[in-house]
Amino acid sequence: MKKKIEVTAAIIKHEAKILITERRGGTHLEGFWEFPGGKREQGEALEECVKREIREELGVVINPYELLISVTHEYETKIVELYAFLCSLVNGSPAPLEGQKMRWVDTEELSLYQFPPPDQKIIEILCKGA
Repeated sequence: MKKKIEVTAAIIKHEAKILITERRGGTHLEGFWEFPGGKREQGEALEECVKREIREELGVVINPYELLISVTHEYETKIVELYAFLCSLVNGSPAPLEGQKMRWVDTEELSLYQFPPPDQKIIEILCKGA
């Protein structure tokens, strides 16, 4: 039986741009771009997970104000449930604290980057004007 992993992603918009980060070397899907976030800890609320992950990875406080979509994707060895939240910046300026690359991009530019399969559904929604 495949292990199920719950992850959150933050869709952070600022001045008409969306924040994306590159997955680091040595990780699953290294080199792919993604919306920042990470794995949910046992007993942790989804909103708290995305806030914690963004604080740890980018050093900022966010407000996850809306669940945009949840996506389930089956990989060869695991099943990932991804919860993507629309988020606003509350405090701080994002900085890549874990050595990852980071970019602010226009919605139209998202298609120029390679994203994991679950993120493609998020991009479809964002391109439709969410």
